[in-house]
Amino acid sequence: MIVVMNKGASEDQIEQVIEKLIGLDFSVHRSTGAVHTVLGAVGPAELVDPEEFKVMDGVMECHRIMTPYQLSARACRPEGTVVRFESGRAGTAEIGGKAVALMAGPGSLEGEAQLMRCAELVARAGARFFRAGGLRPHMAPRQMQALSAESLRLLRKAADTYGLFLAVEIGDVSQLPALEEHADLLVVASRNMRNYSLLEALGAGAKPVLLRRTMAATVEEMLVSADCVLAGGNRNVMVCERGIRTFETSTRNTLDITAIPVVHKLSHLPVLADPSHATGRRDYVAPMARAAVAAGADGLLIDVHPDPDRAIAEGAQSLNAVQFTHLAEQLKTIAAAAGRSL
Repeated sequence: MIVVMNKGASEDQIEQVIEKLIGLDFSVHRSTGAVHTVLGAVGPAELVDPEEFKVMDGVMECHRIMTPYQLSARACRPEGTVVRFESGRAGTAEIGGKAVALMAGPGSLEGEAQLMRCAELVARAGARFFRAGGLRPHMAPRQMQALSAESLRLLRKAADTYGLFLAVEIGDVSQLPALEEHADLLVVASRNMRNYSLLEALGAGAKPVLLRRTMAATVEEMLVSADCVLAGGNRNVMVCERGIRTFETSTRNTLDITAIPVVHKLSHLPVLADPSHATGRRDYVAPMARAAVAAGADGLLIDVHPDPDRAIAEGAQSLNAVQFTHLAEQLKTIAAAAGRSL
């Protein structure tokens, strides 16, 4: 259920509504907007008459929401969610506002020199976020655990050197303490979209979360997973369209551009797009990136490598410095035409 309080409703009136909802076995999530306070209540909505709340002091309206997702529904925060970042080295940034966020970096970790070169070139092109794939250093399994901590240190160093926020993929709950210490944004791999123990752990944390849609999930299913994070109290949640499986074989997946306006219609969460993993080919990345921004994406994830042809992994979908810089300039023009900036 969604309860919208009147403009100027007193704290006592808001608390009375919350107490009544809790007494009816609802969990309540409060959102204070510029004008109204909105109470999102998860519980036995089908057993409660909204009229019971409409007559309470300070209540403007009450609606029963029957979709399987409630906390991520647009009605819960009509003005939309803006996720803000602040760092002493990177300054400030936001996702979900007027600016389109650009996240870029390598799909494989190949050492300090490579990471530094990647961070430099993406920063020069205008990206605010340095992103990297999961901690998969492409070495013998016995070396991976020892290298993971070092990889995080190098990622953090590269991001800090060039004034970037750091977005890192999380694959398991066990990685959470280390990633919370080093990363500014935690990216849930598409294969973990339904890893509910991980989603619950992220909901209990404070770090912003970017939830990637798995290739076989509907938009509704993705928003249900987002609800799992929101239910833990973490309000800084975003979703990412990264391609779905269709019968088409010319690309790795099919980037669902329509999912971008659909999510904006159904949900208050910012939505980003990942054309690199969707297409799997660098010659398709730029056209799909341009299309995503034109469709209203709040940000993009782009694979970038100083020398893609020599990348250990995912080089086919990675842009080089010249290609990425040229794309960033094109995106500025498209964003401006849509009344946004890059």
